[in-house]
Amino acid sequence: MTAPLAIWPVRRETEALAEYLAAHLNAVLHRPWLDAGRQLDAFREAFAGARAWVLIGAVGIAGRFIAGLARDKHTDPAVVVLDDAARFAVALLGGHEGGANALAYAVARAAGAVPVVTTATEAVKPLTLGLGCRRGVSAEQIAAAVTHALAGRPLEDVREVATVDLKADETGLLAYCEAHALPLRVFARADLAGRAYVTQASDWVQQNVGLPGVCEPCALLASPRGELVVPKTALNGVTVAVVEDRGWAAGGQA
Repeated sequence: MTAPLAIWPVRRETEALAEYLAAHLNAVLHRPWLDAGRQLDAFREAFAGARAWVLIGAVGIAGRFIAGLARDKHTDPAVVVLDDAARFAVALLGGHEGGANALAYAVARAAGAVPVVTTATEAVKPLTLGLGCRRGVSAEQIAAAVTHALAGRPLEDVREVATVDLKADETGLLAYCEAHALPLRVFARADLAGRAYVTQASDWVQQNVGLPGVCEPCALLASPRGELVVPKTALNGVTVAVVEDRGWAAGGQA
């Protein structure tokens, strides 16, 4: 039977991280160091036994593991690489068609890592949405607020949605992102505090979240070269800010 998701930690030292991810993502956990054989051969034998893989280790090692295994981007298992320190979740194989991009975001949310997606389909989308909301808002409320903030810009221009860690399990937000195939990126409050730029500080958010605002810092941190083109807009318990990435040339050169 093919597993939906499997996790392969290259080193025994990352077993605790692998166990956490397996539990959080409902994945099958491999412990390759328990087998006396070579890991590379063992992984190649196991590769077709899962629809998606999370390799915990270096990208270079993962590249050697999957060398020669890719056949068809529509049927190959997705592969995401998470480094040992859980800093970056890299969509390595099957990015768009295979679901590795979405998996990279899921792994990043679970591990507190930065998702790394390099496929052209996502890279050319210029907009990032920063979003904050009251507890219990519906997907429909979020959709209305996003439509209001975009003011005619197509949702297809949105690369990702960013929010604070307190909202990582917000049902309406998760449902909205899933319905529109939008990746959700989550930032820790401590990271947002380091770039807590807001045009309109909120006493309520300061008291309840510990920040002067959520949507603007989230959007700006997710798109560091971007420009805040729509400051915080509020509608029915949802706040949205829009940052536009003007591209590499507009971002300036050293």
